Amino acid sequence: MAENWSGFSYIVTNLARFIRPDEITFSGVNSTPPMLACLLAKRAYDWDFVYINVAGGVDPSPSSIPISSSDPLLAQGSASIFANEDFYDLCTRGRMDLTFLGAAQLDGEGNANNSCIGDWSHPKVRLPGGGGGAVMLPTAKRACTWRTEHSKRTLVDKLDFVTSWGGMHGVVTPIAVFVKRDGKLALQSWHPESSLEEVRERTGFSFDAIDAVPTALPTAREREALATLDPQGQFERDAAIRLR
Repeated sequence: MAENWSGFSYIVTNLARFIRPDEITFSGVNSTPPMLACLLAKRAYDWDFVYINVAGGVDPSPSSIPISSSDPLLAQGSASIFANEDFYDLCTRGRMDLTFLGAAQLDGEGNANNSCIGDWSHPKVRLPGGGGGAVMLPTAKRACTWRTEHSKRTLVDKLDFVTSWGGMHGVVTPIAVFVKRDGKLALQSWHPESSLEEVRERTGFSFDAIDAVPTALPTAREREALATLDPQGQFERDAAIRLR
């Protein structure tokens, strides 16, 4: 039922739905939702893909699900171990199909800010910067991100600082899924408990909503897969994601 589809589950499930068969997919540092999304996809879908994580694991089989997306557990049972330069090499050779990378602010063209909130010279908050995304965003075939808060302070008309330009091809929030269309983020679907009007009201940039519909509810296998990954609900409690 839609009323049982939490914001946390909505984000993880819809990130998993960006993954395609036989693709090479990467999840980065401080990226618990996409880490869970990749593991969910391995369990919930009948097709396969290559999952590489920032811990160096390639299609790992961890004995338990770690809190950190950088934990060495994510290298257990790996087909091979990758170093940072291997991730970048895959990207620059055009072999990385999908990367999941974080962003503090996003605008309507898929540009991301990971550098500062406020004026660069006197910021309210200094952020960690582009990191590996400075290489991966421009060179991976697709990049997707997520925001645990859907508001005009995170989805903005104008970024406080442009860390990376135009790299985000998909965005998931607790109430919406956006995809890149004609160079801009367009609404693909909204949480069944939300509405198009609410998404517009809470988004700082204008967007195309042609053909947008309520998001398809999670399948039984998607629900079961996430339940096996977070049986005690610890990830969900730690995320503290609210629809409103």
